[in-house]
Amino acid sequence: MGKAGEDLIHLELGKPIHDTPQPIKDAAIAALQGGMVHYGDLQGEPAFRAALAEKLGSFNRIDASPDEVIVTNGLTQASFAAIFALIDPGDEVILLEPYYPQHVGKIELAGGMVVTVPLDAADDFRIRSDWIEQAVTPRTKMIVLVNPCNPTGRVYSRQELEGLADVAIRHDLFVLSDEVYEYITFDGSEHVSIAALNGMRERTVSTFAFTKAYAMDGWRLGYIAADAKLIPALMKITSNEVTHVNTFIQYGGLAAVTGGMEAVSRMVDDDRVKRDRVVRALNQMPGVSCARPEGTIYAFADVSQTGRPSQALAEDLLERARVVVEAGSFYGAAGEGHLRICFGSVSHEQLDEAMSRMSRFFNDLTG
Repeated sequence: MGKAGEDLIHLELGKPIHDTPQPIKDAAIAALQGGMVHYGDLQGEPAFRAALAEKLGSFNRIDASPDEVIVTNGLTQASFAAIFALIDPGDEVILLEPYYPQHVGKIELAGGMVVTVPLDAADDFRIRSDWIEQAVTPRTKMIVLVNPCNPTGRVYSRQELEGLADVAIRHDLFVLSDEVYEYITFDGSEHVSIAALNGMRERTVSTFAFTKAYAMDGWRLGYIAADAKLIPALMKITSNEVTHVNTFIQYGGLAAVTGGMEAVSRMVDDDRVKRDRVVRALNQMPGVSCARPEGTIYAFADVSQTGRPSQALAEDLLERARVVVEAGSFYGAAGEGHLRICFGSVSHEQLDEAMSRMSRFFNDLTG
């Protein structure tokens, strides 16, 4: 439809609309022009890893040395490495549902078995440690956590994470923690890295990226933080898969992590304004309700009152309103009855137009 010239508004992709801040670009260009064009350290440029270790300590409260950091091609490669390093054929991996679908494919590629723990929309998709415990078997090896959560927009509380950590410790499980939205939180919500909790440092592979907060999705730059005993296994995957990350872009990442948070704060403030506009508009549409996301760039709108499957609604919105959203069922059965709407991927004007189109659609649907 896009190729045919249709006027589509894309709210389906988690792609920030902002441009990468200029100082980050300048640092990468300077490194390129300065000759940083050859093979580098397989684990990542030492100065970059040192800066990341300092950030992990100050922001995430994770005590990691530079040797416990691996630079990766985005969080996608980071989670791939963690799963392939730690999961053997037949191992079970618990995903909290709604889940990030890409994790399913990686677990299956490694020969693992996906076990889902559906969270309750009526309970605001709160983590229930007792439900997780019920899913644990002798074959369980890992729990995957996405916090702040894509698609629900939850920022899990310290109490929720402590409950999950207790299950992991008692059953000797690894935790893969996906924290790509760590900086995009609203209204004073506290991002807690689960590796910072007692007993979790040695069993958690924490994964991060510059993708969202720094608007660097096309740069493909992320990193892993893990206990020293896990680094050799993780390096077996990353060094054989890509050797190492592009050398000169790591200097852009270095500028990002050492350059202060002013640009990030401006972008998050803009996302907050968009979030409020979207939530307000959605809650005025018949058959639609939407909780206010605590973080991320997504609204997870409840459309169950329409009585229509979420995939059918998403397809109708595309055909009739020319607004592209994702069906909640894409994130597992617990996401059914919802639509994921990315408010961070378009301008304010496009967002307002999308809400107008969706309002007309839902009024016609229930009228």
